[in-house]
Amino acid sequence: MNSAKSILIINPGSTSTKIGVHLNGEMKVNQSVKHADEELRKFPTIWHQYDYRKDAILGVLSDNGLSVREMNAIACRGGNVRPLPGGTYRVCGRMIEDMKSGVYGAHPINVGGLVAYDLGREYDIPVFTADPPMTDELCTSARYSGIPQIVRQSSFHALNQKATARKVSAELGKSYQEVNLIVVHLGGGISVGAHKEGKIVDVNNALDGDGAFSPERAGTLPAGDLVKLCFSGEYTKDEILKLLTGRGGLYAYLGTTNAIEIERRIAQGDQKAAEVYEAMAFQIGKEVGAAAAVLEGKVDAIALTGSLVYSKVLLESLLKKISFIAPVHLNPGENEMEALADAVLRYFNREEELAVYS
Repeated sequence: MNSAKSILIINPGSTSTKIGVHLNGEMKVNQSVKHADEELRKFPTIWHQYDYRKDAILGVLSDNGLSVREMNAIACRGGNVRPLPGGTYRVCGRMIEDMKSGVYGAHPINVGGLVAYDLGREYDIPVFTADPPMTDELCTSARYSGIPQIVRQSSFHALNQKATARKVSAELGKSYQEVNLIVVHLGGGISVGAHKEGKIVDVNNALDGDGAFSPERAGTLPAGDLVKLCFSGEYTKDEILKLLTGRGGLYAYLGTTNAIEIERRIAQGDQKAAEVYEAMAFQIGKEVGAAAAVLEGKVDAIALTGSLVYSKVLLESLLKKISFIAPVHLNPGENEMEALADAVLRYFNREEELAVYS
């Protein structure tokens, strides 16, 4: 295997830009540049952040005595592109056009994709992305909602879900295509994916806040009550959407998304905090059970990943609810930077062919 490649990794988020340099099989640079709210408010749209984000990326490289021209490849976290199967993709003009259109959503990762694409063209360096959020491998049954006007969509933490699945498969001594797994991403949003022989055949739409409620998302709500809330006259459409993603879940009940703060309250005897936290674990457990049903009980392992795996209180409660299904593997953290580097290396090492964006 040839891992002696320099890979620039770009991963913009809502309030930060993560920049990494993977060299000789190791993450030599891994920095997160925080962006203050007052700075971001200066930009009318995410696209106006282009120079701001690019300067942050180039600044980190300069601070570490590096430049783009030294890189063998650039890897960027996938943007809001059309639904497609998981895999490693060469970033192309058609992909950039789809991100710019806004049809599939607007997020700073789109800007990161454009910055990466432009840097690649400027320095004649290939640019890749892997397992973007719109990764769609749903089976036919998973697409049915109950009314024809609504088709269930796949939008979730695909990059970390797939990377975790590959890691756990290796721990089992098998390939990803040989196992059935349930992967649970526990972060600001929560996604529970049923992985069947290398494909995610069912997963909640975490972007829209479906599934279990999470630190900032409301989860799947009672449909009738949601309709009544929408037509109560008390909220605008944008306010309702904000309740679903951003101000729902733990934030709505406890005024914070910080698990450390919530655990501190629980330790001090805050019964409300304990009750809400247990309810979140309860709902996550139900989603895992549903995924086990999708896999017809044939589950080789359950993998828990994301920042909330560090929460001992949540983990203790959740393990009681799911460990009877299959062995549980813990992979804390989001691991997105490493996952992007690994995807590029699989291509360079001829372990995986590039998927085609069409």
